[in-house]
Amino acid sequence: MDKLIALNPNEVIAYLQKRPLDFTRADLLRFVSEKGIRMIDFMYPAEDGRVKTLNFTVNSLAYAETILTEGERVDGSSLFPSFIEAGNSDLYVIPRYRTAFVDPFNEIPTLCFLCSFFDKSGQPFDCAPHATLMRAEKAFEASTSMQFEAMGELEYYVITDEDPLFPATDQKGYHESEPFAKLNDFRRACMDHVAKTGGQIKYGHSEVGNFTLDGKVYEQNEIEFLPCPVETAADQLLLAKWVIRNLAYKYGLDVSFAPKITTGKAGSGMHIHMRLMKDGRNATLGADGKLSEEARRAIAGLMKMAPSITAFGNKNPTSYFRLVPHQEAPTNVCWGDCNRSALVRVPLGWSSGTDMCHSANPQEASAEHDTTAKQTFEMRSPDCSADIYQLMAGLCVAARIGLEMPKEEALKLAADTYVDMDIHKSENAARLATLEQLPTCCTESADCLEAVRDVYEQADVFRPRMIDGIIKALRSHNDAHLHHEARNDTKLMRRLVAQYFYCG
Repeated sequence: MDKLIALNPNEVIAYLQKRPLDFTRADLLRFVSEKGIRMIDFMYPAEDGRVKTLNFTVNSLAYAETILTEGERVDGSSLFPSFIEAGNSDLYVIPRYRTAFVDPFNEIPTLCFLCSFFDKSGQPFDCAPHATLMRAEKAFEASTSMQFEAMGELEYYVITDEDPLFPATDQKGYHESEPFAKLNDFRRACMDHVAKTGGQIKYGHSEVGNFTLDGKVYEQNEIEFLPCPVETAADQLLLAKWVIRNLAYKYGLDVSFAPKITTGKAGSGMHIHMRLMKDGRNATLGADGKLSEEARRAIAGLMKMAPSITAFGNKNPTSYFRLVPHQEAPTNVCWGDCNRSALVRVPLGWSSGTDMCHSANPQEASAEHDTTAKQTFEMRSPDCSADIYQLMAGLCVAARIGLEMPKEEALKLAADTYVDMDIHKSENAARLATLEQLPTCCTESADCLEAVRDVYEQADVFRPRMIDGIIKALRSHNDAHLHHEARNDTKLMRRLVAQYFYCG
């Protein structure tokens, strides 16, 4: 029995009894025929980061085969207005079979696929975010002989009517249970639906943030995924946001992935965990059970590129209202073990060598367990304003740069940026002053990207016109003084929150 397939909630995987990477066109046509599929949906993110959908009716098995073989053409100038002009606008969309899932919302049996974009010459469209990530992944493996894997933490607020019974404690919602948390059942339903789309979920829980505003209750939730190849990690985050919004709409709830909704309350991030894989094993830990030299060098790359990474992971002005002290969000370029004030955190990795299961369950015989796969390092600056594929590509480039730097230089940078304290405490002000600060607005972020754009363009990963488009979009916010102004202007803050409430 393949344990990775057994009990899988994705109906296509369960029916075909195959791993998604092994799906063939014949498999999917058999599924369409035998499961009575009446529609096929193509889904893909465009320049605005949102999922777009193209619907097909299955008129015949022959037409279904044509759809899966040839894809369809779409108006690229509407999907990528910064990169494609109306006079030469057609793109092809081709389904990626490994992403197949049955739409959990549509009453008409519908088979869905995420798609890749191709230009008129049949080559991957160079400014498509997914194609950029694929180039970044390929360049990483070619340079390091390792694979770059990732997983995301998706934080979001669910908004509902105020309930006077069992009120929650303000900003104390972390892992809260019913009845003090009112929306846990909704989160469970979201997790179940995300799993049906192929999302490999690690867990879900109520998060720190909760507050009442204008008679509405805002409850923060989090869904975290399992590590997987970086392309799949991005796909899962994209679909998870689509699922959560659709389910909220059906429940009559409102949902926001906005990085900040109001001052003084927890913002929502999209932390990205990373690990380095070599020969099927996690190379993030060394033989001594401590963070490996390769991992520290990769972290050095993240430190070097951190200010510019905000250009991919923090794309609107409210992103920078979240990156403030004392809100469990980073403000400076540093890293540390289990340190939530740091930009990069190395979480506990089950490397103690103790059989804790035996300690908790004495009836179980003590045994050695290989837990090395669990160790990751986590980038804490991004939020859901990000283009998920651009962000993953940027992180992949940064980790590669760290591994390409002279070894001693990278290890020194890692040592110089390591912190073992809460850098926001007053007694640590001197150490804080030695650390580079993250950008405080989109304008600064654009400047940081401009300064190092050649690094992202190396190995042909980010195309120059994509970098141009990102910089132009960031500077269009003209937000250099916005943070200071909004701090003293409640109406301005509310206007900004409303403008970016449904970001990403």
